Amino acid sequence: MRVLLLLSLFLLGLGHGPLAAAETYELLFRSTALKGLEAVPGGNEGGQSTLVYDRVISGVGEGPAAGSFSIGLKIKPDDKVALTLHQGTRSRGLGNYPASVGNPVIMYFLESVLADIAAQSGGSPFYMRNRIKEALLRDAQIVPKSLHFQSREIAAREVTIRPFVNDKARERMGRFSELALAVTVSEDIPGWYYSLVATVPAPAGGTAAGYSNAITLKASEEGRP
Repeated sequence: MRVLLLLSLFLLGLGHGPLAAAETYELLFRSTALKGLEAVPGGNEGGQSTLVYDRVISGVGEGPAAGSFSIGLKIKPDDKVALTLHQGTRSRGLGNYPASVGNPVIMYFLESVLADIAAQSGGSPFYMRNRIKEALLRDAQIVPKSLHFQSREIAAREVTIRPFVNDKARERMGRFSELALAVTVSEDIPGWYYSLVATVPAPAGGTAAGYSNAITLKASEEGRP
């Protein structure tokens, strides 16, 4: 439910941005992202996921948020999408979402980044969420890319937004004002998203690492997700 609430907050006010922002929004929140993927027979909670993503987080200390995870996305026969987070032998459900809103992994990505950045910086997650929403109403950096995926080269685009680059509170945010959110998408990628990466540089003059939160689509051993 938190992801759906976050989605509604991002959607508010998006109708009044410049035309260029419409391309940014469509690339990041494509409603047809899951088109062509089949539902899991029976809709059971166990078994194989429709798509699997690797998730690696660094720069958040030694707590449970750090380390390597996987995210299973499963399309159910009732047109709902289930997300499950796995770490080793442990797993927990991340919720069920309408398939009509597209691939919810991007909302989970944004929510987890917001939680991490707010916890480390001491800033307000509500303020940061609003800045990200405003960044979606501005031009993004969109760069064409070529990806090697499942033994072939495919065309993709990397969409990057920097929500605090012109923020009035930039000086008070320190290194967290350099947050960059880069999402690589392609028509030829199942589920639309190849990778979603958030980065913050390391503190100047220190030994601590910078922050990184990366979610990347994992291809199956059979050569298809």
